[in-house]
Amino acid sequence: MPALPPLNPPIRTLLGPGPSDIHPRVLAAMARPTVGHLDPYYLQVMDKVQGGLRELFRTTNRMTFAVSGTGSAGMEATVVNLIEPGDAMIVGVNGVFGGRMTDVAERAGAKVTKIERPWGEVFTPEEVQKAVDAVKPKVVGIVMAETSTGAYQPIEEIAKIVHDAGALLLVDAVTSLGGVPVEVDKWGIDAIYSGTQKCLSCPPGLAPVSFNQRAMDVILGRKTKVQSWYLDVTMLANYWGSDRVYHHTAPINMSYGLYEAVSIILEEGLDACFARHALNHRALKAGLAAIGIKYAAQEGYQLPMLNAVHVPAGVDEAKVRSDLLNRFGIEIGAGLGAFKGKVWRIGLMGYGARPANVYLVLSALEQLLAEQGCKFEAGASVAAASEVYRG
Repeated sequence: MPALPPLNPPIRTLLGPGPSDIHPRVLAAMARPTVGHLDPYYLQVMDKVQGGLRELFRTTNRMTFAVSGTGSAGMEATVVNLIEPGDAMIVGVNGVFGGRMTDVAERAGAKVTKIERPWGEVFTPEEVQKAVDAVKPKVVGIVMAETSTGAYQPIEEIAKIVHDAGALLLVDAVTSLGGVPVEVDKWGIDAIYSGTQKCLSCPPGLAPVSFNQRAMDVILGRKTKVQSWYLDVTMLANYWGSDRVYHHTAPINMSYGLYEAVSIILEEGLDACFARHALNHRALKAGLAAIGIKYAAQEGYQLPMLNAVHVPAGVDEAKVRSDLLNRFGIEIGAGLGAFKGKVWRIGLMGYGARPANVYLVLSALEQLLAEQGCKFEAGASVAAASEVYRG
């Protein structure tokens, strides 16, 4: 059998919905020597990763750790631990990932009631209140940052409604963690999950999660076994807790990467990190507006790290994405579901959220749109972004 050809991946600027560009320090950390998954050194790394994740989630929850799997594994871990067959659950569906949470919950045996909004819009507290009054759910699941639409869902008022009804609040923070404030304790989020490949600028492979004591009491009081052995928090608690009982072989070097990724954010400071994401978002938005490109998400509820924008009329959206990749080395995302063929998704996440990338994608878009006959003043997008940076 012939040997495999040399591995030589192309160099890209990743400005899509994820994965984001990886910070060089994270890549370097992942090349450090591998140790055993119960080695004393690795146990220290686990402790520090837990402490760092608590800072990012702004929580004191003991059960804060990284699931060995991508963000979707975090979704499944939180759902299957909280849900037993026959439990009532409400899920907010205004994009792909609310739909995915519904599917996961139904597979776990939940009786799911969907509340729905058009893609790009968010839920009001009144809508959630009405659903909670009608269903009396055990769990309410909602996506804080809908990656498919760029919509930014407020959580705090919804959390109060859910708790007043005696239910648990489950939040998808895959795209929001590290890019906007996520206040687990202040808002009273009972269970939450994220992923490493978005604003943490770490490769996909781990899913930060956090369960408060209220959620853990429900899990420990289950009448049935958790559907998934691999994601059973009652066993993972022994591995990530003080006992360090073997459960599975953790991805050692991915943990190094997450350790470094969290360290970088904490060195910058959370508030400074959020401000950086917001500034680059404003610059990109101004630049896109100058060449006639509008946002798909509801005004006032647009994510800074995931910019879903309408494709101009008459433009071949797939050709623009292909040319960005092949001619400029820039990856942006296509629309999904109801937005397929109608939007582009431009990510400014973590290490990728910096002015150089804003200028790069704007100037490349200008050239490609002009080639397709779009009319605007040359250089308008870069000039508009520059105005934002100058303040």
